[in-house]
Amino acid sequence: MSEYHQYCPIAKAVEVVGERWSLLIVREMLVGARRFNEIARGLPGISRTLLSSRLRQMERAGLIERRNSGYALSPAGEDLAPLVFGLGAWAQTWILGDPEPEELDPTLLIWWGHSRLHTDLLPKERTVLEFRFVDHQNRYWLLVEPSGTSICEYDPGFGIEAVITTDLFTLHRVWNGREEFRAALRADRIHLEGDRATVRQLPRVLSITTLGEMADAARAI
Repeated sequence: MSEYHQYCPIAKAVEVVGERWSLLIVREMLVGARRFNEIARGLPGISRTLLSSRLRQMERAGLIERRNSGYALSPAGEDLAPLVFGLGAWAQTWILGDPEPEELDPTLLIWWGHSRLHTDLLPKERTVLEFRFVDHQNRYWLLVEPSGTSICEYDPGFGIEAVITTDLFTLHRVWNGREEFRAALRADRIHLEGDRATVRQLPRVLSITTLGEMADAARAI
């Protein structure tokens, strides 16, 4: 851990959370990742060895705790929520441009988005949403149930209520606050088909919780 040898709260904070990947690990845990593989899935650029090392460092610093076979944020770690989401909201306002080609990762995009959908607006208790990308061969299915939302890389076999067809660039922009879902829909860059009642709700369901909204919610706790 880097040390600045300054008796300053900002310097002390950066010593604890300023290491590469540390805040992104906190980000993953704030949105629900608890097991090692879940955290790793949201951070495809980190090696498993480095992730293990960071988790140990954060445990020693009092940010996370071991719980059964996984991890949980400590009260100190949970208290980072306004900082993490606020930092993301700041970046959306000031520095986030359009995604570069090497940043168009469909698996990571679906992983990030699935926990931020407004699934409570869906008309059925169990709903399967299929995502098709015109510029990528893989398809993804979200299985939405009362117990939570699961990502499937094959048809889960319960019947598909709606199919969302788009391109990676558009969905990255929409889910990162660069473009409104309804605007992309009107521009014919997103296509919806399937059960009428489900499709009617999709513009609201798929307009995911923004980082600004998450920051506001975290501050209100």
